[in-house]
Amino acid sequence: MSICGALPYLFAGAITTIPDALFESTSGFTTTGATVIDDVESLPRGILFWRSLTLWIGGMGILVLYLTVLPALGVSGQQIYKAELPGPVADKIAPKLADTARILYVVYGGMTAVLTILLMFGGLAFFDALQFAFATVSSGGFSIYNSSITKFNSNTFVLITISVFMILSGVNFSLYYDLRKRRFKSVFQNTELRLYGALLLLATAAVMLNLYQNVFESLFEAFKHALVQVSSIITTNGFASANFDQWPDFSKLILFFLMFTGASAGSTTGAIKLFRVVIAGKVIKREISQLFHPRAVIPVTMNGRMVSKETIRGVCAFLFLYLAVFAASTLILSLEGIGMASAASTSAAVLGNGGAGFGVVAPIHTYSQFSPAATLFLTFLMLLGRLELFTLIAIITPSYWKQ
Repeated sequence: MSICGALPYLFAGAITTIPDALFESTSGFTTTGATVIDDVESLPRGILFWRSLTLWIGGMGILVLYLTVLPALGVSGQQIYKAELPGPVADKIAPKLADTARILYVVYGGMTAVLTILLMFGGLAFFDALQFAFATVSSGGFSIYNSSITKFNSNTFVLITISVFMILSGVNFSLYYDLRKRRFKSVFQNTELRLYGALLLLATAAVMLNLYQNVFESLFEAFKHALVQVSSIITTNGFASANFDQWPDFSKLILFFLMFTGASAGSTTGAIKLFRVVIAGKVIKREISQLFHPRAVIPVTMNGRMVSKETIRGVCAFLFLYLAVFAASTLILSLEGIGMASAASTSAAVLGNGGAGFGVVAPIHTYSQFSPAATLFLTFLMLLGRLELFTLIAIITPSYWKQ
């Protein structure tokens, strides 16, 4: 799909090399939002629309398309469901996966339509509003302007609206179905959702206080930009309302941490996902408790349910593999001569499907500076992160197809 998605860029002359075209296409379908195009404002509207559309299609992991294509290749819909909607308990909304995908896309499409209307109310033309709705709801972050969303810094309504919908896109989409069915208890007692809300509040407050007087004279301006960037980074969107690479180190460290956590499982976001953070934290707490109470049997629970040993092993294995891939890719990217800090930021941004980072991938830069070999490596990292590591490894393993 990424190969087919690269063709419009090549045919239109928007991108002239195959590695760059593959990167841009994969960045869209994986909702990474990283770009190799230095001047997006010079692109024809057709190409701008295609860039945004790849984000929107990829926003739910191309779930509907894969449910019909991959089964013919021997990969079941259940495997894709588990890859794209990970969680300790993979509760399906509907009995059939196709019905589940249909319901999710109704929610997804509804959010896109509402955001488009709100952005038009905020003064955007229909075309612009639609592109930003695609990029926001998908957690993709492609902009039709070279300056991302800094163009809207004087339009508080648009900035806040985009921030709110970035946050909504980071919520497990099945919870919206629960809300519709009036299952309020299951929504508001959801452990992952509570952690998501707490992180948003604490990180926004901390960054706001750090920016006040140090970067912005107005407390409201500090709040506005803190909200945008915290929302953007934790949801792996990549929008930027300011060059946060120039912010104080305290704020940058918070944003760097959020690049790893990501938001909720079952959302359009990337990175580790908060349910894994919850389980890992509870496992650590259990191990510490058992140091003082060796005979105690302490189960790991989430949302009132016991988490199986298989799930715990899977979470621990995923976290180890994710950090190992991050470390290895940081070392590989450092060979580009960009410095270890920039290499680490680039690795985290691409593996987590966030796109924006620090140093050479700060909001004022693009990925056009990388060599063709590094560009192809980054393309692979995007796929690896989007398919939750294990899925892609299984697909490219010959023994998987023999089974």
